[in-house]
Amino acid sequence: MTRTRRRRLLLVGGLFVGLAAAVSLALTAFSENLLYFYQPSEIASGQVPTDTRFRIGGLVEENSVERNSDDLVVRFTLSDCDASVPVRFKGTLPDLFREGQGIVAYGQLEPGGDFVADEVLAKHDENYMSPDVAEAMQDDQGVSCMPTNMQAQR
Repeated sequence: MTRTRRRRLLLVGGLFVGLAAAVSLALTAFSENLLYFYQPSEIASGQVPTDTRFRIGGLVEENSVERNSDDLVVRFTLSDCDASVPVRFKGTLPDLFREGQGIVAYGQLEPGGDFVADEVLAKHDENYMSPDVAEAMQDDQGVSCMPTNMQAQR
């Protein structure tokens, strides 16, 4: 092999190694930033890992909101057609947050089964519900289990 040919071969090999390293780093960063969406029934059945951050969506159950007067901790129950999950959030809730409201919360599941939210999003007007939450609010036959007052708003 000539010196020029060897130099080209090393250059091409170096480019392939660099490209492989860049793709590997990009895929690692992408997978770490993924946020999966789960329904309360999936969480209740134990299908969700406790060590990752994800989204949960559903309706805030009636008479489940408990506010602590000493700090900003709010506890409520989020449900779909099949199950309910207790949620704890410390912070200021959106103005549109209320019982019977469809919400999406970002956070992590504790080993005890409580979901600790670090962000809560409520729908922005009466005619919109996140597609993920709307799908979560249907039973196995595709029938909505939202309260009748929420169905009329959709």
